[in-house]
Amino acid sequence: MTELNDHVNFVVGAMIVAILICYAMITLQGVLFKFFLYQQHRKTIILMNVIFSAFVVWSLQFFGMWMIQQSDGVLMHKWLLLPSYLSMLVAALGATWLLMRPKLERYALGLGAIGIGSGVFLMHYFTMMTFIPSKQAFQYDALWIGILIMIAVFGSGVSLWLAFRLKNVQNNAFILKIAVAFMVAFSIVAMHYAGIWAAHFNIKSSHVLQTTTSGHIVILGIVIVACLILIAAFFVALLELRLEERNRQLTEVHKELTHLTTHDTLTQLPNRLYLNDYVKMILAEHRLHRQQIAVIYIDLDRFKSINDAFGHHVGDQLLVQFANRITEQIAERQTLLRISGDEFLLIAEHSSVAQAEQLAQKILTDIQHGFSIAGRNINITASIGIAMYPEHGEHLQELLMHADIAMQASKEQGRNTYSVFNYNIEEYEERHQSKLINDLFKAIEEDQFVLFYQPKFNKYRKICGVEALIRWQHPKMGLLGPNMFIPLAEKTGLIIPLGYWVMEQACKQIQLWEQQEQNFYPISINLSAVQVEHKSLIQTLKQYIEEYQIDTNHLIIEITESTAMHHIDSSIEIFQKIRKLGVKLSIDDFGTGHSSFLYLKDLPVNELKIDRAFIKDLHRGSKDELILASLIQLTRNLGLTITAEGIETEEQLEILNRLGCQQFQGFLLGKPFPKEVLEHKFGIYTS
Repeated sequence: MTELNDHVNFVVGAMIVAILICYAMITLQGVLFKFFLYQQHRKTIILMNVIFSAFVVWSLQFFGMWMIQQSDGVLMHKWLLLPSYLSMLVAALGATWLLMRPKLERYALGLGAIGIGSGVFLMHYFTMMTFIPSKQAFQYDALWIGILIMIAVFGSGVSLWLAFRLKNVQNNAFILKIAVAFMVAFSIVAMHYAGIWAAHFNIKSSHVLQTTTSGHIVILGIVIVACLILIAAFFVALLELRLEERNRQLTEVHKELTHLTTHDTLTQLPNRLYLNDYVKMILAEHRLHRQQIAVIYIDLDRFKSINDAFGHHVGDQLLVQFANRITEQIAERQTLLRISGDEFLLIAEHSSVAQAEQLAQKILTDIQHGFSIAGRNINITASIGIAMYPEHGEHLQELLMHADIAMQASKEQGRNTYSVFNYNIEEYEERHQSKLINDLFKAIEEDQFVLFYQPKFNKYRKICGVEALIRWQHPKMGLLGPNMFIPLAEKTGLIIPLGYWVMEQACKQIQLWEQQEQNFYPISINLSAVQVEHKSLIQTLKQYIEEYQIDTNHLIIEITESTAMHHIDSSIEIFQKIRKLGVKLSIDDFGTGHSSFLYLKDLPVNELKIDRAFIKDLHRGSKDELILASLIQLTRNLGLTITAEGIETEEQLEILNRLGCQQFQGFLLGKPFPKEVLEHKFGIYTS
């Protein structure tokens, strides 16, 4: 055998080659496990991987010894190669078994390190003996044998710990692969040189493993540093495992606490707190895929009477048995929750109305078999309400409210049945209106209203004014039109402050457009019958005109025909006061009320707006055309401006233009827009 190279370059080179080989082996193992682990040849793939890994590590050790042989004439004990490889194979099998476990405890790491280290040591021993001539005087130093075993055990333990971490890591996998490869290679090289240092030969023989003095120093340094690094790394691994075990315990405690807060202690079903997060998640998923969800509200009929008659312990057992029976019947993607004493909620994902009805009927049938509790047979029925996402609401509170309303409808039908929510249920109307009225008070305080502006056009399709239309930016229901809340505002008296808010906003906007020379005015605002008769109307209108210093010709007040004719004498008096302020008047929805031209000639109005009822069916040669021709001609003879609203087709516009109508309004020409959109879309025609 040749003399051992005592240069550090040889050691570094050996380390680099070993690291590269180990890294390639680990990467290949990862690919095999990723693509083949769960296929039908799983065990075969694992066995091949073990055989391959053992061969790679054994090869590194074997070729390391082979490279330092002193002469080509040395006869190797080739039969020792088999136990050498088998030792490594057993160690690889043990390592693979530990890596396949779901978690690595400290005792498993310690025992695994000892077992795998022993296999690695035996591999090294048999490999080294392969290159020792039969007649060579040879012995191992006992102290260095201990150091050699320690390197094998600690190196195996650290490598095993790093490999187990690599199995469960997505990020920084490359760094961990390098760390595992380095530790395996470092352990092999350290054992290699420690084994050479531990061997004592008869130096008179020509066939010995010899080292120079500088070689001794290099090997001694390698062994000492390797031992210190491996011992430190092994104890860091043990500490890390202890911390991971503590973290697992804390995680388990946290899960238990979370379960206690989100589940009912009696039935172990999810509770209302769980419901909020769960529904938020599934609504997002079903909104994305446009799928339906059934919310089934279950209320046990006359449950209180059972508590009173048999005691609360029987009532509790009844709830538990009911929950268990329903839970056994429900399918995947269906969740049963207990939301209050005797009320349960069943969420059925990907469910149609028909499927929800079948599920409700199945529940009713199941509970009719009764419950055996404390030697008694307890019979009970249920009332069930069904609400569907998104038809009956897009938010949890809406769906719960509507399912509850449907459940109450089932009770009114005699109990022991189910009902599907619909918007015609009387209780819904009452609840919905009560909720909106309550929200309406907040809306005025929190300034949730906005004005949209629908333009009016002359016969040249140039803007000749706009009509201010109120909208409610409801925080939960979105943008609501006036038909949703104006009747409620009139019923509660909130129409008065609401009307004055519109009046002030219109005056502010007129002032702004006058300053900007944006000729969108005049602005028309609508007053209800209640507000027309309000005692502060004239005074408030005058106050806003003076406060914002607007040209009164730029403001028009629209009043419906029925309002104007309600108290004709008082209406004439109020209209005259408005006209004295310089504000124009318009009769809205003309032709649908009870006015006559006899009274019309006495009203101090400037404009008549033809109701859309005359426009929607208008076409050439129709009776509507004949009526409109007479109406327009007579109105123009009275010196009034005539405006047609609700125009949606070019034919309607052409007929009205031919009949002499002066102003036009409708979706054909322009929808109601926010102020910013109106200015952007039509600013070029008004500046």
